Amino acid sequence: YSMRCLFFVCLSTAAFLISMPLHAQPEAWYVEQSCNGRVEVRLSDRTRVDCLTDEYAIEYDFTHKWAEAIGQALHYSLMTGKSAGIVLIGSQGDAGYKRAKDVIDFYELPIVLNTLRR
Repeated sequence: YSMRCLFFVCLSTAAFLISMPLHAQPEAWYVEQSCNGRVEVRLSDRTRVDCLTDEYAIEYDFTHKWAEAIGQALHYSLMTGKSAGIVLIGSQGDAGYKRAKDVIDFYELPIVLNTLRR
């Protein structure tokens, strides 16, 4: 019984780890490396914009979190009066980038979309 239980736990853990995206660095590392403004700026509603420049409120996220990035970028733009920007960490070939671009283009959202290689 205990050997089967141990096997199940190991198998479940391995499946969980395999399903997790592999990132060389955490999101904050990419922000620190590439933001040409202020990092992690706390707004009046207690949310935090990843990168705030004179012109843009920029949300950084990995390509698989594209939908969340769109919502956050629009919210930060509203809160700051700056233009919305998204930096998706990955490549333009990633499905998440393509989905974000399609939604932004289709709905003509006022968001500048860029990528940053992992």
